[in-house]
Amino acid sequence: MHCAHRVAITGLGVISPYGGDDTHFFERLLAGESGIRHLLTEEPPRPLSVPAALCSQFEPDTVLGKPLALMMERFAQLGTAAAFMAWAQAGLPRQAGEGDEPREDWGCIWGTALGGVAAHERGSRELWLKGRERVSPLSVVQGMNNAVNAHISIQFGLGGVSTSHTAACASSGIAIGEAFRRVRSGEAAVMLTGGSDVCQSYGVVRAWEAMRVMAPGNAETSPSACRPFSTDRAGLVLGEGGAALVLEAWDHAVARGARIHGEIVGFGTSCDHTHLVRPQRAGQVRALRAALKDAQLGTDDIHYVNAHGTATVEGDPVEISALCEVFGERARQLPVSATKSMHGHLLGASGAVEAVVTALALREQAIPPTAHLSGRIDPACEGVDHVLEGRRGVSLQTALSNSFAFGGSNAVLAFRAPPRFLS
Repeated sequence: MHCAHRVAITGLGVISPYGGDDTHFFERLLAGESGIRHLLTEEPPRPLSVPAALCSQFEPDTVLGKPLALMMERFAQLGTAAAFMAWAQAGLPRQAGEGDEPREDWGCIWGTALGGVAAHERGSRELWLKGRERVSPLSVVQGMNNAVNAHISIQFGLGGVSTSHTAACASSGIAIGEAFRRVRSGEAAVMLTGGSDVCQSYGVVRAWEAMRVMAPGNAETSPSACRPFSTDRAGLVLGEGGAALVLEAWDHAVARGARIHGEIVGFGTSCDHTHLVRPQRAGQVRALRAALKDAQLGTDDIHYVNAHGTATVEGDPVEISALCEVFGERARQLPVSATKSMHGHLLGASGAVEAVVTALALREQAIPPTAHLSGRIDPACEGVDHVLEGRRGVSLQTALSNSFAFGGSNAVLAFRAPPRFLS
């Protein structure tokens, strides 16, 4: 039986539509700046014309080197680049040198919903549209969902667990939770975790359009197309990106003098077990309560919730209702925001991006807003303290990050601020 360890966050990395590092990313969110733009492509049989959050500043050859970048589909490029950022911030060398601590029990658990679907789509185009007899010999290694954790484990010499989770929009929330459990249990001193997805493949966009849950937009309206909790919300906006966290046993981090950016203290999961795409309050309530119990926290201890908040008509009221049931009368004083309004919905990567946002809120003692919401809160989404503008200089000690997925998979992560902010 392993003893329980506190789990420090010693590295954060994010590849987002804003470019820059984690601090730059968070500042843009605090300012309420949308990273969503209009995407217009000349795709057969007809163009794509949708709002999207794209990482247009990301240059994989520069960040990863051309040989490595060529081995990867874009979701893997984004994820590996985020991992490189987090690992560097943690102050860990790329490979263990002679005399360094062995990494045979260090590992990587990653989340992705779509994985390398773009590689498979590209191969199908080559075969069926262009009439070619062969596809790229890299198609298999680019298309496999576990490509990111495999590349990360190779690049950093991690000999422990290397696996990926696919649970729709809860993929990376679950991946982070499972990595947290391995560090807490003592199975691994260090885990690299997170998620990445690219949602703009032609078939993927058309599939989401067919569900009638995507927000419309043009060059003028796309930046404000995603409006969680708003009376006039019209659906989600797909994005792309990657986010990574280095999780480390607290004593291990302190012993090597690492900067601690925060702490993960709890993880709760559940399944709605009622419907593939219609969220259920009861399942979300169970996940929220499980996270609080695991973290040994009460509802009065939570100072911020980063909501799943996708801006769908069906989903937003259910999440607010679940928060109201769990937090009771205190819900009205509970700050809640949905940052998908600015960085879009990254599907399997959304839990990782929002985990980074939540950790940064505690590190920076500031709360990013739900953009495009002022004065237009849907009565069905009332009952919490909606953050309409970025709040700086607040006192935050603990926070939750919600990930609620198609299939009924729910994941909630609980975070604690760095020691200097704890009373």
